[in-house]
Amino acid sequence: MKTLADFVQDAFLGFATGDALGVPVEFETREWLHENPVKEMLGGMRYNQLPGTWSDDSSMLFCTAESLCNGYDLEDIALQYSKWKNRRYWTPHGRVFDIGIQTSKAIEKIDRSLELGLRVKPIPEQGVNEHENGNGSLMRILPLAFFLKDKPADESYGIIREVSALTHAHARAVTGCFIYIHFATSLLKGMDKHQAYTALREFIPDFCRNHTDSSEYEHYTRILDHNIAEFPLTTLRSSAYVLHTLEACLWCVMRNDNYTDTVLQAVNLGEDTDTVGALTGGLAGMIYGRNQMPEEWIRVLARKEDILDLAQRFSKTLKE
Repeated sequence: MKTLADFVQDAFLGFATGDALGVPVEFETREWLHENPVKEMLGGMRYNQLPGTWSDDSSMLFCTAESLCNGYDLEDIALQYSKWKNRRYWTPHGRVFDIGIQTSKAIEKIDRSLELGLRVKPIPEQGVNEHENGNGSLMRILPLAFFLKDKPADESYGIIREVSALTHAHARAVTGCFIYIHFATSLLKGMDKHQAYTALREFIPDFCRNHTDSSEYEHYTRILDHNIAEFPLTTLRSSAYVLHTLEACLWCVMRNDNYTDTVLQAVNLGEDTDTVGALTGGLAGMIYGRNQMPEEWIRVLARKEDILDLAQRFSKTLKE
């Protein structure tokens, strides 16, 4: 039986590996990838990085976990993100080579608050428009699944909203994070992926209608009111829009039965390949475990030992 420490390790390795698979082909079209599919860990290409190099997605996820090792402190989480952007903390090779525009602007605001000695606060939802719904908070949220696994839904949603709103405050981005975390926590409770998806579709709709902007729920109906896996590929996008990313992630998770096929399908969807690959890889890692991840991929993964050390340290702070 898998322990909580196993789940953390599998999630972190699975996430970073999916991320690294997608880095070289980020922004490539689905049509191009259909002719030139990713089948192995590559280097060069988009960012001219070594094989096994992960992006800002994994960097910020590791920053989140690093902070949570000392308990929940929103200002400290924000500080870790600032250290990554400005001091290359938790970068794969000592350089930030990829960062989203909205995330970069949000960290600049965090930096100004820190410089002035002001308290770092989440971005208020008021005034945030629906065009500010990239996947920049979704990509770093997974460690909260372990931290929040035993907490009531209301409390979990509040913390997820705060952490998301350090960079992405719109209800659509927060709802996407909440859906992703709910699926992951169901896996932690021993459910298989089908049971986790059923639990998601049974719980989230009523919660969203009662606790969030009800109009935002309507954007997630393909996940919540239908079976996302039954939608044809031609209807699926894999852009940096939080809704597209989450749909693509769950579509790949539910349509495949092993880690390798799951993450390769995610990356070969094209567009935001590193983030879709990372988010899909995190869940697939939890479902299938490290033993199903190709050893040749894990072997070249940047800072593998540091990732394993972080997973171990983070696990020790959690209650089984």
